[in-house]
Amino acid sequence: MSYERCSGLSGSRETATAVDTSPAPAADRTPAPPPRPGPATRGGPPAARRDAYFDNAKYLAIVLVAVGHAWEPLRSDSRTVTALYTFVYAFHMPAFIVVSGYFSRTFDASPVRIRRLVTGVVVPYVVFEVAYTLFTRWSDHAPDREISLLDPLYLTWFLAALFIWRLTTPIWRLLRWPLPVALAIAMLASLSSSIGNDLDLQRVLQFLPYFVLGLCLRPEHFGLLRRRSVRVAAVPVVGCALAVAYWSVPHLGYRWFFHRDSAEQLGLPAWYGPVMTLATFGCSLVLAACFLAWVPGRRTWFTALGAGTLYGYLLHGFVAQGAKPAHWYAPAWMHGPLGALTATLVAAVVVTLLCTPPVRRVFRWVMEPRMEWAFRAGEDRPAQDGRRNAARVLSGSR
Repeated sequence: MSYERCSGLSGSRETATAVDTSPAPAADRTPAPPPRPGPATRGGPPAARRDAYFDNAKYLAIVLVAVGHAWEPLRSDSRTVTALYTFVYAFHMPAFIVVSGYFSRTFDASPVRIRRLVTGVVVPYVVFEVAYTLFTRWSDHAPDREISLLDPLYLTWFLAALFIWRLTTPIWRLLRWPLPVALAIAMLASLSSSIGNDLDLQRVLQFLPYFVLGLCLRPEHFGLLRRRSVRVAAVPVVGCALAVAYWSVPHLGYRWFFHRDSAEQLGLPAWYGPVMTLATFGCSLVLAACFLAWVPGRRTWFTALGAGTLYGYLLHGFVAQGAKPAHWYAPAWMHGPLGALTATLVAAVVVTLLCTPPVRRVFRWVMEPRMEWAFRAGEDRPAQDGRRNAARVLSGSR
């Protein structure tokens, strides 16, 4: 499997992942009873109750990411696998990015938010950029590969993108028509072949509309998706999408859904870029809506795993990269239906295990470092005061 950048995701200390380090505005929440004491609440005020629906969505999305990576070596052997690969890549990252934007609505560039951005996004980006470079020197037989913090390698592109999107959130919140502006920027990016690889800006700009859309959404919008009528209507839509994906394998290809190249880099006239940007945005939006409509809203056996999607995302890449030198795809049967099914199940199990609490405890020091030594004392006092006030309200004290 190539080290080439692939679609891929994302904590605060309060058992949150990088997509929801900012709590929803007070107007969007209803009071909830304090959770049971746990690692995030012992010795301090209780953390806000997590929404099972969004944790379910993040877990299911990260499973699709891992499965997509497991299918990559099998694409050339099966039109069906390629069609499924195209279908999944059309919506799994857009859905995750929309949810990331939704949980970034309150980012205001305050010292507390910046601190959490640094510890939850920047530090993991630096650590895993270095780790993936060293690992792929072995897995890709590229001993001279350079460590570059400006050219995201493999899965780390999402952390670089999230950092940029979060920093620009206050701007999008001020604009009168943020989504049309973001779409215009994405369309212009698809025209340019000279943006370069720095921070994977081509992909940052082309995926930007999904993040901005998330910033514009409210709880009632997700409530509409969870209606029974929408869930039923999603069935024929997904069926048609699968049929189109199968037809498109020899015609259109799936690289448009990577959003990492301009039209000219794909060997097409420049004007294809803006047209396909709008077309893929519409397609991905519909399929992401279908996916989110089917996500269960109740607590399930995998709900708690939604808090560990950053771990599953970043760690499963080492397994995916190690598959090639380990010759996991060498047997002939792996390139038939049984092999595709095996790869799917193994990928789902591996990423599920990597989202579990024991794994999170082992890697929390790098995924969610406290780093009090790196910040001025007192910068997080407003947040501490806010949590104390919330604790008093929840406990009924004055």
